[in-house]
Amino acid sequence: MGMNPGDDRCPWCLGFPEYVRYHDEEWGVPCFDERHLFEMLILEGAQAGLSWATILKKREHYRVVFDRFDPERMARFTPKRIERLLADPGIVRNRLKVEAAVGNARAWLALKDKGIDVVEYLWRYVEGRPVVNRFESLSQVPASTPVSMAMSRDLKKAGFRFVGSTICYAFMQAVGMVNDHLVGCPWHDQPGVGPGQKKRRTR
Repeated sequence: MGMNPGDDRCPWCLGFPEYVRYHDEEWGVPCFDERHLFEMLILEGAQAGLSWATILKKREHYRVVFDRFDPERMARFTPKRIERLLADPGIVRNRLKVEAAVGNARAWLALKDKGIDVVEYLWRYVEGRPVVNRFESLSQVPASTPVSMAMSRDLKKAGFRFVGSTICYAFMQAVGMVNDHLVGCPWHDQPGVGPGQKKRRTR
């Protein structure tokens, strides 16, 4: 991965190799891919009350059972399909979260049915460009901001659930709307293009 784990990276990612890889190749990389944005919105909601490491370890299975996060397919999940998901130990078996994921797929499609470009809709909160912060320690990184509060409020009005301001800020960090790599991290200046790295793909 170009560096030894522990060398100046943001310390939150140093628990296991997949976490380091997520930090190096994905977290904070500006993403304008609609399917990936939807996936991250759903997964950040699934994370509520848990660690991101928990979700990261289950992510590939989520992709399988949630039909690669295709909102059109997810919107058609039946009550029987939801019950099967709730019996699957490969995901977070929380009824409210699973039902919210299906409901959020429907809310996502409802925005598109109104002629809204959902990528532009989400990126407008940062005027289409990443906000680059210069935090020196994790204690300086906020859990939410006025911008994430505005996103949360609007998404709730649009029918989304599990989109509180903290979840929205974590989503913004994950998809590169904000760059919260610490200034001492080699990925701060070019997230996703750290030592020995090429620009990360969105999937």
